[in-house]
Amino acid sequence: MRSSFWFVPAVIVLSAVALAIVLIAVDASVDLYGIEKWPLLFGAGAGGARALLMTVASSMITVAGVVFSITIVALALTSTQYTSRVLQNFMRDHINQMVLGVFVGIFAYCLVVLRTIRGGDEGTFVPSLAVMVGLILAFVGIFFLIYFIHHISVSIQASNILAAAAQETIATVDHLFSEGLDEITEEEVGGQLTMFLAEQVWSAIPARKTGYIENVDVDALLALARERGIILRMERGVGEFVVENTPLVSVSGPSGLDNQITAELNAVYVISRQRTVEQDVAFGIRQIVDIALKALSPGVNDTTTAVMSVDYLTAVLVRLSNRRIATRLWLDQGELRVLARCPSFESLLAEAFDQIRQNAKANVAVLTRLLQALETIAGQTTNIQRKRALSQQADLIVSVALRTISSAHDRVEIEASLARLSHILGGHFQGTGFP
Repeated sequence: MRSSFWFVPAVIVLSAVALAIVLIAVDASVDLYGIEKWPLLFGAGAGGARALLMTVASSMITVAGVVFSITIVALALTSTQYTSRVLQNFMRDHINQMVLGVFVGIFAYCLVVLRTIRGGDEGTFVPSLAVMVGLILAFVGIFFLIYFIHHISVSIQASNILAAAAQETIATVDHLFSEGLDEITEEEVGGQLTMFLAEQVWSAIPARKTGYIENVDVDALLALARERGIILRMERGVGEFVVENTPLVSVSGPSGLDNQITAELNAVYVISRQRTVEQDVAFGIRQIVDIALKALSPGVNDTTTAVMSVDYLTAVLVRLSNRRIATRLWLDQGELRVLARCPSFESLLAEAFDQIRQNAKANVAVLTRLLQALETIAGQTTNIQRKRALSQQADLIVSVALRTISSAHDRVEIEASLARLSHILGGHFQGTGFP
């Protein structure tokens, strides 16, 4: 709910209404000395108080409409210029949510206070303290308007969009993947486990909803497997698309299938209309890649943005380079409980660089920066398998350069980057290089 565009504004509006009620109650029950001491500040009559609050209320609701319009325009420009995948970042921006909430909240505050002002035959009651606070809130609204214009003009710049997406992805990496390279796979455990899994009889649990798997409650999944004494095999992982009534999880064990276990396993999964980055590092990478692809398209042709995208992808992959990413076997007290679908360093590396490489034909700047990125990542990892993956990616980049760059002068920087990368990779580099 904190990521939605309505929750924070709703909380601010309710808080503003509560503040108005409290201040009105204070004005009605407490004899405030300051009202008599400073009559120019607090001594407005019923007509003047109404005029002030009506001016503030009408101004704030007008500004709220302007703020909403500016936000929609910014979203449309971002979607067109970069990618629609980053719109979620704008919706989750707490500053945008807070600014809208402040203006609507001040409007609601003024309405509540206006309702209590009485004069003439009705008897006179002017909540002077509440009116004064309304005036102060108007100045607060002016400050938020100026800050919002600055914030929105900064936030739609390519560098800030890329930095925000990379920062969010790196935070997810730190949360999901522990440091160290002691990955566990069936091959490393031994052939006995492979034979054991081949002998199992699997029964499919169908999904009850169509959409993208947003996240999985890992603790609940393990607890369910432990309680039932079963082995679970994830047929779809986080970020993958699942269709209703197709296999979501497969079960092997003594417990028979029933509606209860089907409901319990479906409850472990959150299936939504779109992917989110909270448990899906590949989606964070995908956002940055999409910006690079849009920049490389003939209609945009923005090499600088594509290079910046590669730079931020490098930052994400460097953070991944010495992390334990693939833990496919989930054990409970030494006993196998879950066969998970997890990403690997190789798959995330391909997610980051494959499509950029394929769309950067003859683009010397981008191809050179891709090799420099591999050079940076290779210098941060000691894992042999990952160095081989980097070597394979370098060979593919060199292959594109050989096919599309004919000028020897344009190849100089690529050759220099390739030489540095091959030195770092040592015997793990398998590429042929330039003739």
